[in-house]
Amino acid sequence: MPPPLSPAASSAAGKSPLPPPTTTTTTCSRISPTSSSPTRRQLLVSNLLLLLATPRRAAAAPYDPVSPSERAASASTSRRVGEAIRLLDLGRTLQARGDYAAALAPYTAVAREYGDLALAEYARVGRALALYEVGDRDDAIAEMEDVSVALRGYPEIHAALAAALYADKHAPLLAENQFAIATLLDPHYTDLAYVRDTKHWPPSLVDSLQHFITLS
Repeated sequence: MPPPLSPAASSAAGKSPLPPPTTTTTTCSRISPTSSSPTRRQLLVSNLLLLLATPRRAAAAPYDPVSPSERAASASTSRRVGEAIRLLDLGRTLQARGDYAAALAPYTAVAREYGDLALAEYARVGRALALYEVGDRDDAIAEMEDVSVALRGYPEIHAALAAALYADKHAPLLAENQFAIATLLDPHYTDLAYVRDTKHWPPSLVDSLQHFITLS
C-alpha cells in the first residue's frame, strides 16, 4: 500500500490539495434578565394590581328565616312572660311570709293580664288560697273549682278544693273525690305540716284540711 501523499507531493504530482475542514461554531445565547420578556415576579405584581383595581361586589346579606315582625312578636312575648314570672314569684314570696292579703295583688295581676299564658293557671291557685284566707271563701271555692278543671291532675288544687268543700260547702262526697285525686298523685297532702310549712297554705285552709282528715 503506497504511503499517503503530502500536500506538497500532491501539488508536485499535479493534483490540487484538499481544502481544510470547515469548523462550525455554535453560539448559545442566554436571555438576559433585562430583556423585554416579563419575569414571573412582574406577572405576579401586575395580576395583584389588576385584582386591587377591580371593584368588589357588595357582600350578600345572610339569609334570615325570621322576619322582622316575627322577631318583634317574639321579643314582646318574652317580655310578657318575664313580667308574669316576676309577679308570680312575688306572690309566692309574700305567701311564704304569711302576707296573703299582699300576695293577692300579684296573683290577680297575672291571672287577669296574662291569662293567655299557661303559668296564669298557677297564679290562680295562689289567688284562690289568698282569697280563702282574707275571707272571700265563695270566690275562693269558685276559683278552685274552675282551676281544678284547667289543671286537672295538679294535686294541690284538688287537696285545697277537698278541704274547702268539706268545711264550707258541707259536701263530704265531693270532698272525698277531690282528695282521692290529690293523694293518689301526691300522698304528702295527708300531712298537715307539709301543706303548712312547704306549700305555705294559709292557716284557715290548713284548719279546713284538718277538719276533713279527722272528719270533725
